[in-house]
Amino acid sequence: MRKIALLIFGFALILTGCQEDKGYYLSGTIDGVEDGKKVYISERDESTNSLKPVDTATIKNGKFEIDLEDQEQPGISFLRIEGINGNIVFITENQEIKFDINKDTIRNTVVTGGKENKALAEYLDHLQELNDKMMEMQQEMRQAARDKDGEKLNSLREAQAELRDNSKNYKEELFNRNKDSYVSVMLLMDMLNMRSHSSPEVRDMYTEVSDRLKETPLAKTLEETLENNMAAEVGSKAPSFTAPTPDGDELSLEDNLGKVTVVDFWAAWCKPCRVENPNLVRTYNKYKDQGLNIISVSLDRPGQKDRWLQAIEEDNLEQWQHVSNLKFWNEPIAKKYRVSAIPATFILDENGVIVAKNLRGEALSNKIGELLQ
Repeated sequence: MRKIALLIFGFALILTGCQEDKGYYLSGTIDGVEDGKKVYISERDESTNSLKPVDTATIKNGKFEIDLEDQEQPGISFLRIEGINGNIVFITENQEIKFDINKDTIRNTVVTGGKENKALAEYLDHLQELNDKMMEMQQEMRQAARDKDGEKLNSLREAQAELRDNSKNYKEELFNRNKDSYVSVMLLMDMLNMRSHSSPEVRDMYTEVSDRLKETPLAKTLEETLENNMAAEVGSKAPSFTAPTPDGDELSLEDNLGKVTVVDFWAAWCKPCRVENPNLVRTYNKYKDQGLNIISVSLDRPGQKDRWLQAIEEDNLEQWQHVSNLKFWNEPIAKKYRVSAIPATFILDENGVIVAKNLRGEALSNKIGELLQ
């Protein structure tokens, strides 16, 4: 009798263990979808940045289940219902993840199960709320512009700036609560891509991320991006380059460093650059005898060398050196310096170390004067 009782107890433990430890297991409910429709699961392939199919399930009585292999690392995955537009984003984690899906508003799907997806849901809710508010403000700004209501326009711009600041603070707070969640790496990548935080700020925050997350492909991509970004940050040695001059000669940065060197990114087609050029000329004339050197890097388009040369002449820029590969935004030097908008300036000391960046007008002139003293 005792043996039978022990066997029953042992069998009950096995059943309980199976129920509690399903591992990476998906289940969901969706109303209004006919039986037989497919549920597709895919994940992002980091090497190609595309979606890779993982598994499928079939909907029956408004429900579906998928039992998947346990994952060594968390990662972004997607769920899609046959015949319904849009993907549901979730994070892979080794436990049951539940989906409560509304076929008419797929973006309002509720995903539950595990700390990873709880943090992701909070993050996505914030992004959606921020986007909705920004879109509403942009519509109001367009109307204010049509009404020529300058006061309303300025008020809305201030409100947008405050909204961005609040979002920045919220993301930092969310990061601090989730340093051991995959969302922490997503947040840092977002901060970097949106330029809400500098590369040094993101790098310092990244040191606080748990070691297990640093092994994920997204973290490796973040590390690589940070390494590239830091190459053009203040305090770093300026990336070296050699490029063709208007005469067809090759000019290298190392051979043309002054006591202070300004690497100036511009283009003939860039109106803000052309407006800034007179300030650059005045600064050069003021400090050239004290050791100021300027190298202007043009992002002009292929086949438009004549426009580049004409702009140099019109803006009286012949006094210093110019280089360009005439590759527009594919200019190799601009990529090295992570330039995504022009005009952009990098101020280097006599050793080629970046000491300041993106200064204009009086601020640029004052900084150069300070360095030369």
